[in-house]
Amino acid sequence: MTNKILIIQRTAPYGSSLAREGLDYVLTSAAYDQDISLLFLGDGVFQLLKNQQSQDINLKPQGSALEILPLYDINKFYAVKEDLEERNLLEADLTLSVKTISRSDVSAFIKQQEKVVGF
Repeated sequence: MTNKILIIQRTAPYGSSLAREGLDYVLTSAAYDQDISLLFLGDGVFQLLKNQQSQDINLKPQGSALEILPLYDINKFYAVKEDLEERNLLEADLTLSVKTISRSDVSAFIKQQEKVVGF
């Protein structure tokens, strides 16, 4: 049975392990043929940035790790439009192609899912 799972990424890619744990959860769920969607909101939109320079803190770039998700048939990526705008991020700055949703639509979007997990 395939579950419709939404993973919410709301933390910046570095400074805590939450962003990486969210990615690990996504990959584990993909192994079980789940219908996965990712929603990036708040500082979580920074995970989507291209050309992250995380070598100085001995971490792999989160953006590069996200690029492999389509290989696991994970292709549903969403970001809150206002969060991108508030952080001056353009679509050209992002490592993945995302659909934007309005902040006012987030609650309804979440209610459409069977399971929701936040990081």
